[in-house]
Amino acid sequence: MGGSTDIQLIVDGKRVDGRAPDEMRNVRIEAGIIPEADGSAFVEWGGNKILCGVYGPRECIPRHGANPYRATIKCRYMMSPFSSKEEHGRSGPSRRSTELSKVIREVFENLVVAERFPNTQIDVYIDVLQAEGGTRTASVTAAAVALVNAGIPMKDMVSAIALGKAADVLLVDLGKTEDNFGQSDVPLAMSHKDKKLHLIQMDGLLTKDEIADMIDMAEKATEQIHEKQVDALKRFYENGGNENFKW
Repeated sequence: MGGSTDIQLIVDGKRVDGRAPDEMRNVRIEAGIIPEADGSAFVEWGGNKILCGVYGPRECIPRHGANPYRATIKCRYMMSPFSSKEEHGRSGPSRRSTELSKVIREVFENLVVAERFPNTQIDVYIDVLQAEGGTRTASVTAAAVALVNAGIPMKDMVSAIALGKAADVLLVDLGKTEDNFGQSDVPLAMSHKDKKLHLIQMDGLLTKDEIADMIDMAEKATEQIHEKQVDALKRFYENGGNENFKW
């Protein structure tokens, strides 16, 4: 989020990629694409390509980290060195990947019924293969599908979306340019049934009314995402697996 910029993000009511302010990018979700994982998902969201694998519940390693009352949820978010120009040549954890691993883990600590699996751990691995803005929200969306695909019970399904403001216009589903140069960036995650917020962060300045409007916009957007999550899981089980999956 870069604040003021000479880049025009809104021209004749349209965004730089031709979308209307309340229009999302194309979203494609596939479930169960990693045979070796207990659950998995692939999300192609605009230019983002994100792979998630879930393993567990399984033995907690090291054992002294086991919780006798609930499963321990571990999350590793990582951007591939080739995922974007900014990541070119980098490998291994960074401050950003550590932060987002923690943020995503906390979303699911509030949703997974971990009390059913004491003394175990559930591992969520997220790899960003290609990045074009909104990777944390796309990752939450992918991880939710992968956890359901693994048969891990959750209190509710969760979907996520990044909203923001550019040229004093509220926007749904920020692209990379809007994320970098807009006035504000608000990634959030919302559960489907009770509409609770399980993640909300904010970069930039917004009024109370703008935040309220954004939450209303997010509710509509996450409904669309939820439908795609459910469709992906239905396709997987109706087809007996994604043997015909194509990247």
